[in-house]
Amino acid sequence: MAGRLSGAVALVTGASSGIGEATARSLAAEGAKVALLARRVDRIEKLAPEIAGQGHTALAIECDVTDQGGVAEAVSRTVGDFGRLDVVVNNAGLMLLGPIPGAPTEEWERMIDVNLKGLLYVTHAALPHLLEAAGDSPRGVADVVNVSSVAGRVARAGSGVYNLTKHGVGAVSEALRQEVSPEGVRVTVIEPGAVDTELTDHIRDGVREAVRQRLARIEEPLKAHDVADAIEYAVTRPAHVSLNEILIRPTGQG
Repeated sequence: MAGRLSGAVALVTGASSGIGEATARSLAAEGAKVALLARRVDRIEKLAPEIAGQGHTALAIECDVTDQGGVAEAVSRTVGDFGRLDVVVNNAGLMLLGPIPGAPTEEWERMIDVNLKGLLYVTHAALPHLLEAAGDSPRGVADVVNVSSVAGRVARAGSGVYNLTKHGVGAVSEALRQEVSPEGVRVTVIEPGAVDTELTDHIRDGVREAVRQRLARIEEPLKAHDVADAIEYAVTRPAHVSLNEILIRPTGQG
């Protein structure tokens, strides 16, 4: 039985772990050929044959989303190898939390570069192909999925610049939706709450412990596949159905 994304091509950033890896597996299981983009090439070079071993197709592409030229090359390689591009999942992101006073501003620059500029670079390079796919796809539609966060809706002390980037994802996504939805490209923002991933690993010493203690009070956080399920659901709706925002919290998260 053919999957609901049979014949489609998907590109997933941050595919080396967590939500990105789970999403790549999920979309491949639905029949999409999947381009796996990440900096940690060793991980995606392991993931691609695992997906292939399950009867699907995946391509590992080393890519840093903050490198605009590298992003353009990765998108071109995807289209060159697979012939088209139907779905883009902008999942690559950093969560470097901590108070604004005394913060290392290099952390702010990194988050802005990855969470905002990286998302824009990937989307900009992909849009001509997505618009073309929307016009000739049997699905009659193409998709951009931007992984944001509950932090894109609710600001709190200790995450101000992360909030800034994720609020920005929501804003640019809505503007893009208005621009391209008449041409058949849907734009969906996914806003997870606490997810059991490696995201907290990159928080600096002295802040990481406090964040993990706060998250530990949530009895059962989301798993990466829970978020991947939502992404899969959004991109497999009929062409006339566009899920613009999906906010997902663990039941136990206040």
